[in-house]
Amino acid sequence: MLQDYGHIGLLLVIALVFPFIALGTSYVIHPRRPSIEKSLPYECGVDTVGTTWVQFRVSYFLYALVFVVFDVETIFLYLWAVEFQQLGTFAFIEMFIFVSILVLGLGYAWKKEALEWR
Repeated sequence: MLQDYGHIGLLLVIALVFPFIALGTSYVIHPRRPSIEKSLPYECGVDTVGTTWVQFRVSYFLYALVFVVFDVETIFLYLWAVEFQQLGTFAFIEMFIFVSILVLGLGYAWKKEALEWR
């Protein structure tokens, strides 16, 4: 039984050490030729005009966050639909509660106008 945990421990050690080895190797062998051209901001092959630090409206980030949340929830709905025949009535009630919470979240986001592009 202890040997089973030995395999897990070995995998954990490899997982912890490997990133340091990769970063260390990259640091040792990377070329060091700094220049002004390399330190310029790069945007689609065109030199930037004006300041490169542009502040975006918070509503864009809120819209993206709501999209990600509902996108992840759609994955849960898909998995539930695939196994619908084997799950039974209890799972149907759970999914109804889950969808109700999603609808409440959508209503809240709509009420706060997080889905409006102004």
